[in-house]
Amino acid sequence: MTEPVTVRLPTESDTLHFGRKLGGLLRPGDLVLLAGPLGAGKTVLAKGIADGLGVAGRVSSPTFIIAREHRPAPGGRGVPLVHVDAYRLGGNLAELDDLDLDTELVDAVVVVEWGEHLAERLSEDHLLVRLARTEDETRIATVVPHGGWAHRLRLG
Repeated sequence: MTEPVTVRLPTESDTLHFGRKLGGLLRPGDLVLLAGPLGAGKTVLAKGIADGLGVAGRVSSPTFIIAREHRPAPGGRGVPLVHVDAYRLGGNLAELDDLDLDTELVDAVVVVEWGEHLAERLSEDHLLVRLARTEDETRIATVVPHGGWAHRLRLG
């Protein structure tokens, strides 16, 4: 593991832009875990990642369906996105296994909200993004690369 990178995101627009940058780095087989309390910006960041990948469909919190697949949009990068909300899984590994995400990781980028301490086992090579909100509503993203991400992460 390399050193975490911290990024200040003063506005929702900054969070979307940061997500687009991440989306531009992602390729099939990548796993991104988003962590942070309610309202920290996980879904906004996932929207930016989807924009950076160029996928079709509106990205919203998949809380009630747990996982939603977004196919590549015409003119996009050709990489599908599987957006997962593990909040309702309550740490249940069997339910996570039932989603068959390891199969999805072959051809798609998988982004798991609330995935820390649960979904890391899907791939040794993953990117953890911890989001926090300050009193002035600025978001702080701490990006922690694991495995092969130590050599790929270039956010500058």
